[in-house]
Amino acid sequence: MAKHNELGAWGEAVAADYLNREGYFVKDRDWHFGSHDIDLVAVSSDNETLVFVEVKTREHEDLSSAEDAVTVRKMRSIALCANEYIEQYNVEMDYRFDVISVIGNGRKITDIRHIADAFNPALL
Repeated sequence: MAKHNELGAWGEAVAADYLNREGYFVKDRDWHFGSHDIDLVAVSSDNETLVFVEVKTREHEDLSSAEDAVTVRKMRSIALCANEYIEQYNVEMDYRFDVISVIGNGRKITDIRHIADAFNPALL
């Protein structure tokens, strides 16, 4: 596996562990619909909200923040995938789109940032 893929997989595992510690239940990891994917699908700690999570992992943020890598195109892709997830599983609960940034080198975590309700695809 390429180094950036290894770092990304590590970041997703770190984000899933973080969500579990915060009381979320991670239902799915790396869920695909065609060429679209969602890194994590979780249920909020109050069991009322389905959370679609985009994870961005970086070794450092010298030039820009990890969240800046979540482009409008990526948001639309996540929304399309989430719509399919909602239809396939007959989801009847509220849902939202979060971003988690993991900064570290694949062994040591420097920072984790969780942006709840990071974007609304209806407003794109």
